[in-house]
Amino acid sequence: MDIRPLVSFGRTVHEQATAHREAEEASGREDVPWHALEGEAALERLEASRDGLDDDDAARRLDEEGPNELADEEGVSPLSLLVSQFTGPLILLLFVAAGLSLAVGLLPGRDPGYTDAALILLILLGNGLFGFVQDYRAEQALAALREMATPDATVRRGGSIRAVPATEVVPGDVVVLEAGDAVPADARILTAADCRADESTLTGESVPVDKAADPVESDAALADRNSVLHAGTTVVRGRAEAVVVATAMDTELGGIADQLGQARQRETPFEIEVDRLGRRIGVGIVALILLIAAVQLFLTATDPVVVLLVAVTLAVAAVPEGLPAVVTLTLALGSRTLMERNALVRNLAVVESLGAVDYIVTDKTGTLTENRMTVTRAWLPDDRTVELDGGSGSVSDSSPDPDPALAALLSCGARCNDTKELDGGDHRGDPTEVALVTAAADAGLDGSRDPDDRLREVPFTSERKRMSVVVDDFDAPGDGPVALVKGAPEEIVARCDRVLVDGEIEPFTDERRGRVETTVATFADDALRVLGFAYAPAVDPDADDETLESGLVFLGLQGMTDPAREGVAEAVTDCRAAGVQVTMATGDTPRTARAIAREVGIDADSVVTGTEVAAMDDAELGRVVEETNVFARVAPEHKVRILRALQDAGYTVAMTGDGVNDAPALGNADVGIAMGDRGTQVAQGASDVVLRDDNFVTIRDAIAEGRGIFDNIRKFVNYLLSANAGEVFVVFLGTLLGAALFPAVFASESALVITPVALLWLNLVTDGFPALALGADPKSDDVMHRPPRPRDEGVLDRRTVASILGIGVALTATGLGVFFYALSRSGDLVVAQTVLFTFLVTAELVRTQSVRLRYRLSPLSNPWLLGAVGLSLALHLVLLYTPVADLFGVVPLGLTEWGWVAGAFVPFLVANVCLVWLNDRLFAP
Repeated sequence: MDIRPLVSFGRTVHEQATAHREAEEASGREDVPWHALEGEAALERLEASRDGLDDDDAARRLDEEGPNELADEEGVSPLSLLVSQFTGPLILLLFVAAGLSLAVGLLPGRDPGYTDAALILLILLGNGLFGFVQDYRAEQALAALREMATPDATVRRGGSIRAVPATEVVPGDVVVLEAGDAVPADARILTAADCRADESTLTGESVPVDKAADPVESDAALADRNSVLHAGTTVVRGRAEAVVVATAMDTELGGIADQLGQARQRETPFEIEVDRLGRRIGVGIVALILLIAAVQLFLTATDPVVVLLVAVTLAVAAVPEGLPAVVTLTLALGSRTLMERNALVRNLAVVESLGAVDYIVTDKTGTLTENRMTVTRAWLPDDRTVELDGGSGSVSDSSPDPDPALAALLSCGARCNDTKELDGGDHRGDPTEVALVTAAADAGLDGSRDPDDRLREVPFTSERKRMSVVVDDFDAPGDGPVALVKGAPEEIVARCDRVLVDGEIEPFTDERRGRVETTVATFADDALRVLGFAYAPAVDPDADDETLESGLVFLGLQGMTDPAREGVAEAVTDCRAAGVQVTMATGDTPRTARAIAREVGIDADSVVTGTEVAAMDDAELGRVVEETNVFARVAPEHKVRILRALQDAGYTVAMTGDGVNDAPALGNADVGIAMGDRGTQVAQGASDVVLRDDNFVTIRDAIAEGRGIFDNIRKFVNYLLSANAGEVFVVFLGTLLGAALFPAVFASESALVITPVALLWLNLVTDGFPALALGADPKSDDVMHRPPRPRDEGVLDRRTVASILGIGVALTATGLGVFFYALSRSGDLVVAQTVLFTFLVTAELVRTQSVRLRYRLSPLSNPWLLGAVGLSLALHLVLLYTPVADLFGVVPLGLTEWGWVAGAFVPFLVANVCLVWLNDRLFAP
């Protein structure tokens, strides 16, 4: 008996049973990876559907799973911030100084300096608390800015499409993704149309990966899991819908979250510069202190312990150790000010660059214009131009029914379209495509489109300049399936060999092609953006892209306008007055680009196309970019070359962008500016600034704010360093002159021009609230009427250094003058010390106003500064006229002594005014 048929049958039954069992396991077993499951099985496991979750279910899952965000590095705790204020080397030296005050009591015949030690520690605590408040506020401001930068995700909830914060995405959500979107969580693909994703952040592979809904092998490597989109990756082509299977730390990205430390805020250029400045000043002061110590030891015979105590205290008092914290806080608060101006600063370092920008390379749509496209004109192949009343669909002959040829043209635009209909009937998507859908709907046609009705889609790219979809039927001659194509007129016309006229398909003659070219030029001269439309009946949906988009039937043209934004022309004028050149780089035709440029005040005498840019070598392009303000038909790679040419010429360039391919240009620009409304998440991630309103006026305002913030930083750097320079000179020269002029008085071990604790109090009172208040100064009126500062110019320019040295000398001369005058008149060293102490406090407080003279600001323009000066002066008066005076070794001053202080103000104020006048002439721009 031949048993082979039975064996064969048995194998077949076994194989079928095995396949059935594997299918059941694939749909239900929890250990089957998501990429190996069918889409429906993934939905079933997640207890979800293609319509998405309802709001209650989503809220419940969010409560159970927690927010969709990676566990960041442990934030800086308040305790850590507080401790950090007392760990610097100079601060430790101050602890040593306090210890030495106590250690003096160990010497024979000496008492411990309890009072000095207690006051040093108390003021040290005050300075530490002040620094803690600064750092804590800066940390809070940065956290708030990071929270504001949280991106949105597009999801289906209850069958409708809506945008939710990416942190609220939960397992079971159906996310809708298009080219340019960042994937918010790991998601199993349900449907995909020519979808490709950049997974370089996970796999290191720079080539985009094709994505599809088909499951893959269970043991597939991460790079081969084509049925899953991963958090942290980016869709660079096509579109997809996918169900979220993992969020937060459960994602593949969460598994390598320890590699994401680069998300922490890096040191800004200002912080680096100020740290370097502090070190240099510290070295200089240490040298001076050694010199002072030598003078005191060998010329005045001062006690060595006192010499050491004064030296260490002076070092800590003179070095602006709190300057980095003040800078960071000012930059953070400045970033919040820019946020109020609709500019989200993603990196504090950009504030420095904003003040130096002298070239803006901007695109047109949505930045210079309203980004509100409206179809206003159509042209049909029978040589008819149809005026559309703002997209209402009414034609010039007032026909009550849509013209068949016009209906075919408008319907093609509505169906070859990637917009999404949101709750309430609004559409989300590219403004051009929204305009096409609106025009069709207002003409009485079905302006919506359902992706599920498509047999095929070939997405638009900047290289192809066209988009195609394949549908079952279309209201035009020919059988289905039908390919609908839209794109740049020259691209569409080149692929057409027929034309639809009066309901009949006719040859596309050279004469008709010429009429199309003429019409496109006419539309462009009227600042209309022009798209061409065509279709191909009886196509093979599986044909390659080139075959699918060949042999088309031309349907006509649609012209749409995007009017210039209100205020843009004035903003361009303001930028030019501020020495900032504005260049437009757009994908539109030269005619359209020229028309809009002239409307907003950009010089459009010369227009260079992207093709011409590509043909130029670097040297030629370097000459062209300085002579040309309008670039048309440019691709992202052309923008990069334009940017580099300007930077090579020495310009600081701000560049705008919104697309995936704009990321290289945004990342390489001195200031990359992404669009917050229409910009892709990739562009926003590569940028320094995100415009929440996509408005060029906001760029102008951001530059103005950046200049104002930089001015404020320069003010308080000038203020702090000039005061510290004056204090160092006072102690240094006072020691030398005191020993020479009053040898009997300065022979005593306690004979100092100013005591260590007084120096500490002086810095606490004058360098605290007033310096912070200077950071809140308003912009000067001329902030946009002066040229940008040079690219390589830091906070300390020649004028600021001259001011610091000049004021330091003036403060020293007047301070020592009033000190020795008071000493000679009263014969009491303590009275003279108190007079000098009070003069330095009040002079440095008045200095807050003189440092603002350069910027022509009214004394009443900053109420915070007035309040800070008033508070500091009140604290000093409390010190003088309460028992606290005994602790600081000072005495209350009478009217006579106050007269001496006031008398010293006259030459000091005159010196301030003269220095401002002299600097205006020596360092005029």
